Amino acid sequence: MSTVLVTGGAGFIGSNIVAELTADSGLDVVVCDRLRGAALGKWRNLAKHPITDFVQPEDLRAWLDGRDLEAVIHMGAVSSTTEPDADKIITNNFNLSRLLFAWCAGHDRRFIFASSAATYGDGAGGFDDDSHPEALADLRPLNAYGWSKNLFDRWAVRRAARGQAPPQWAGLKFFNVYGPNEGHKGEMRSVIAKIWPDVAAGRTVRLFKSYRSEIPDGGQKRDFVYVRDAANVAAWLLAHSEVSGIFNLGTGAARTFHDLALAAFQAAGQAPNIVFVDMPDGLDRQYQYFTEARMERLRAAGYEAPFATLEEGVTDYVQTYLATPDPYR
Repeated sequence: MSTVLVTGGAGFIGSNIVAELTADSGLDVVVCDRLRGAALGKWRNLAKHPITDFVQPEDLRAWLDGRDLEAVIHMGAVSSTTEPDADKIITNNFNLSRLLFAWCAGHDRRFIFASSAATYGDGAGGFDDDSHPEALADLRPLNAYGWSKNLFDRWAVRRAARGQAPPQWAGLKFFNVYGPNEGHKGEMRSVIAKIWPDVAAGRTVRLFKSYRSEIPDGGQKRDFVYVRDAANVAAWLLAHSEVSGIFNLGTGAARTFHDLALAAFQAAGQAPNIVFVDMPDGLDRQYQYFTEARMERLRAAGYEAPFATLEEGVTDYVQTYLATPDPYR
């Protein structure tokens, strides 16, 4: 019986990975996370899945002593792009990641971790997941969260070059992930989750105006990727120990926010009702108008499964989860 530790396993992407892995009866899955208040609902992200153990983050170092793990899937992080406490970010996103990477290297265990598309900053340099040290050094994240993720990516690449990496180490640069189990994220949840109450009620959905003449209102684009696909890629990496490196995780096809809203109304059986509103003061000067993952490297590594289209993902999210009494996966 193999055991896998998933940090951040009660969170959004982490709990979907747990759902994927616990479907394998031959695998024991341990979760490390903080649930906080019961009303927040993070415990519900795990309620349907037979996890083997639950570890508080402050107990993790002691828990690891003498453990026989197959792999660590490290999704735990301070993920808010507006978090003001940079010390908190570096402690959780860099120092803890280094500890787990080093533990896996020292115990000959595999390590799969969350990076982020936030490492690309404003996207002016493109979205190429080139993990050579020079390419990573050229990235200019816009916030402390993105900086912390790029900092660890660079650290891991240096350790691998010195022969000090785990037998498998793989980072995933998540783009705009949406799907079930994100309700606890508050303002950091996806746009589809934010607009759902208005869509369901047939009310007006508000999207931002464009401040670029060549881009229509609502025409700003993102690479929206369904969380089920994100979990599938993590599970695929676990099944392919020969694959290491840092990889984008998007669909490779940017779509507009207007497309997203239309898909939500269609999935709900409601007529579209969309208006465009001004951005908050200052946001228009730093707003990203386009993200799109280059996916050649993950494909070249052997991942062949198709990604859900925006319409397919939104329809499943709405009809299987958001529009039901039990929206948890």
